[in-house]
Amino acid sequence: MSTVTVRRATADDSKRLTRLVRKSGAYRGDYAGMVDGYVVGGSYIEHHAVHVAVDAHGRVLGFYALLLDEAELDLAFVADEAQGRGIGRLLMEHMIGQARAAGLTSIRVVAHPPAEDFYLRTGARRTGTVEPTGQIHWARPELRYDIA
Repeated sequence: MSTVTVRRATADDSKRLTRLVRKSGAYRGDYAGMVDGYVVGGSYIEHHAVHVAVDAHGRVLGFYALLLDEAELDLAFVADEAQGRGIGRLLMEHMIGQARAAGLTSIRVVAHPPAEDFYLRTGARRTGTVEPTGQIHWARPELRYDIA
């Protein structure tokens, strides 16, 4: 993997993060409605622990949003072209470090079903299932990262 760093996102990253979400190959077909029109807004970025993985040229390869008050991973995306390069693992390790620094003992994840295996491979454990509600018409795995 070339030089990749993780930094705190700023409101200026809003358009790039929104574009990454909307272009995600994981949200095609039945899942497309979840990201259609989705916006990662500047105020969201400023009020939550949002971090981006960037390459040496400043290109955003992925990001996550950790809701510290809820101890929950709200968003996690890796650009389709960057998948399989360890970016997601790097982001989850960073997220766990941020959670630990904030004094959290665990992080809840309600996962997109195709992403469950990724979370399990990066140390989460399955804790249950969240039933469909609202615009979400499928059950989602609930997982937890325990922070040592």
